[in-house]
Amino acid sequence: MLNVVIVGFDKALSSAMTGVADLFGLAGVTWNRIQGQPAERLFNVRIASPDGQPVQCINGIQLGAHLSYDQVQDVDAIVVPTIGGPVTEVVEHNPALLALLRRADAEGWTITGNCTGNFLLAEAGILDGKTATTHWGFKDYFQQRYPQVDLKADQLITRQDHIYCAGGGLAWFDLGLHIIERHYGFETAIQTAKAFVIDYRRDSQLSYSLMRLAKPHKDDLVKQVQKWLEDHYADNFTVDELADRFSVSKRTLIRRFNAALDMPPNTYVQSIRIEAAQKLLEETERTVDVVMNDVGYEDASSFRRLFRKKTGLTPTEYRRRFSRRF
Repeated sequence: MLNVVIVGFDKALSSAMTGVADLFGLAGVTWNRIQGQPAERLFNVRIASPDGQPVQCINGIQLGAHLSYDQVQDVDAIVVPTIGGPVTEVVEHNPALLALLRRADAEGWTITGNCTGNFLLAEAGILDGKTATTHWGFKDYFQQRYPQVDLKADQLITRQDHIYCAGGGLAWFDLGLHIIERHYGFETAIQTAKAFVIDYRRDSQLSYSLMRLAKPHKDDLVKQVQKWLEDHYADNFTVDELADRFSVSKRTLIRRFNAALDMPPNTYVQSIRIEAAQKLLEETERTVDVVMNDVGYEDASSFRRLFRKKTGLTPTEYRRRFSRRF
């Protein structure tokens, strides 16, 4: 069996600890029972805490520990769960955990972090120069605090060397299944996913994020253009024509948009069109082609390609996952 240690700390998300413990603990067990085969445990899972005492999770549940950080020796993998409390407070008040992560990195153990738990990996310095991800809602703060990390917040799972990072709060099961596949193969991973009735090999968390197009700024020109686009985004117009409408040069319009919104006008228009398409796919029964026309696109292949780039899903996949009607 592979030895896995989940590091517990106060204000962790309990489900990110107990969930991954169940996933590893029942890999090779639940599926085998369903198939009438002998159960075969594949992982030995333990929880570690700073002093071996229970930890108080953010929901008030106390979870017991099997050992202290100092007693963690010769393990195959360490799992860092989601931070449920204030991120800055947690990363700055867990020096013993940071020391454990540095030791694990030096030993070459597999290190996995989930969601905001990846802040602890970055704080320990073990993500410097490496690719990582985190919850999409914490992307800006992560980049600001750890500019030396190559953050890919659109990705659900990243891996570089022996370090794995997962994105959103429930991505611990994606992370766990990746580790199961790495050590025991795809067949075991997919059997575990089926036993738990969960999707496997999701690639992106883009479809769960917000476009965040309402970024605050003080540029009156850009505000006027944004207001006009709220009603006319589906119209057929070029950036030149948009600039003429507001009596500025194309170059000036692009410069002002970049300064105010960190994107040029054409990217902004594409984004609000896709956002409108998402809403129509969620709330109506219109076909994908009708939705495409309603938001200002005529070429089906271009629309589908752009939609997938922005959301990580095809329009049909997006509707299947997020439709509110069926």
